[in-house]
Amino acid sequence: LALYFHIGEREEKCIIEDIPSDTLVVGNYKVQRWDLHTRDFLESAPGLGMFVTVTSPTGEVLLSKLYGPQGTFTFTSYLSGEHIICFQSNSTRFAVTAGSKLRIHLDIRVGEHFLDESAIQAKDKVNEVNIRLEHLIEQIHHVTREQEYEREREEKFRKTSEETNSNILWWAIVQTLILISVGIWQIKSLRDFFISKKLV
Repeated sequence: LALYFHIGEREEKCIIEDIPSDTLVVGNYKVQRWDLHTRDFLESAPGLGMFVTVTSPTGEVLLSKLYGPQGTFTFTSYLSGEHIICFQSNSTRFAVTAGSKLRIHLDIRVGEHFLDESAIQAKDKVNEVNIRLEHLIEQIHHVTREQEYEREREEKFRKTSEETNSNILWWAIVQTLILISVGIWQIKSLRDFFISKKLV
């Protein structure tokens, strides 16, 4: 996932990522500050840091740390579901004067284990094959976890659909019975009325 978004200097912005359990997440970001003179975003925002907070689906804080104007954060998900990743600058200016607009470039990689190419080159060919094999095994495990998570979501969605369909069916049956009962009651009431008036 690669994107950028704008926030105010003292504003908090959150994004939601649906992540499988036991998955490594690596995020890279860079902050740019709006410059009134050039009327453009500066290449960087020196002196400005970012608080990065990551919350699990149960509300547990997995990460809460202050980084610089650009940085890398990592965390591992323990539960499947929607994780909330929030960004807020460490600006201490008053809200009235903190009118700068910030642009945050964000790149989030889910389940990736990066190879250290320099470490690979320093080892002999056998070790290189082993390291690459371990990396492939990690990637296979990640794909398997992703598939299991998608199956869980599909099963949950199917159960919800079946329950909804069942509820709709029972509601339709109840409505039909009510309509039949009301119809029978109306016919009986009319018949009694006609008999009492000696019209029948």
